[in-house]
Amino acid sequence: MVMHTRFAPSPTGRLHLGHALSATRAHDCARTAGGRFSLRIEDIDGTRSRPEHVEAILRDLEWLGLGWDGPVTFQSQRLNLYQQALDRLRNMGLLYPCFCTRADIAASLSAPHGPEGTAYPGICRGLAAPDLTRPHSWRLDVAKALKLPLSFSQGGRGIWWHDIFAGHIRADPLSHGDIILARKDAPASYHLAATVDDAAQGITHIVRGKDLFGATHIHRLLQALLDLPTPEYRHHELLLGPDGQRLAKRHGAPTLEAMRLAGEDGRALADRLREGRLPVGFRSAKA
Repeated sequence: MVMHTRFAPSPTGRLHLGHALSATRAHDCARTAGGRFSLRIEDIDGTRSRPEHVEAILRDLEWLGLGWDGPVTFQSQRLNLYQQALDRLRNMGLLYPCFCTRADIAASLSAPHGPEGTAYPGICRGLAAPDLTRPHSWRLDVAKALKLPLSFSQGGRGIWWHDIFAGHIRADPLSHGDIILARKDAPASYHLAATVDDAAQGITHIVRGKDLFGATHIHRLLQALLDLPTPEYRHHELLLGPDGQRLAKRHGAPTLEAMRLAGEDGRALADRLREGRLPVGFRSAKA
């Protein structure tokens, strides 16, 4: 089996050093094994994705010296695949419409006798006659899904996945609650689109940060429900900025574009990341 990895950024902002680490790890993993490295643009969020961010992503990766195989894949051009997956899950009786706003959910979670935790409390589960003319998302009934025989493996002892650093992990999707698979403002959620795309593209090894370790519990369940193969996972360390916070677009992390425009050598930066040598003020940390 030929190793096939991918880097799948969202064009909702500029890439930062954490993205450079993840892209370099995925690229090198494939190249060392004589495999393939793909670039997928996760532009399913039509309200925040921007063409200029796509152009910047391509320039940044070229600046780092990371070449990809085949054409760039765009999620916005693959909506039919996500709809097919949704239809299949709906026909299995595993989806239900959800009309809740974030305020509704927050109010329920903070009620004196409301459910504890941050998972969706199931407000809309079991509605007798939902009005589908109102804006709604579609949620997966996780507890119901876990009762199906096809969602199990390992002799009926649960569903599992393997991380090269953490070993064999028993998936615990129930702890995440009934996750959204299609949003009110988007035809598919990150969880559904990424899982479907990884299978359709033949991705054998998923290299990404430890901040997405928890998401793998959900992805593993979707793979079992949709009869999709399970890749091997490699969740690498995260990077912290000078302020001690995890690097993130929403926190204004220093961008690769700024480094590039300042005249820094991108290939040299990628080599330093491979060696674990970070710019002054940055450090790695566990998620």
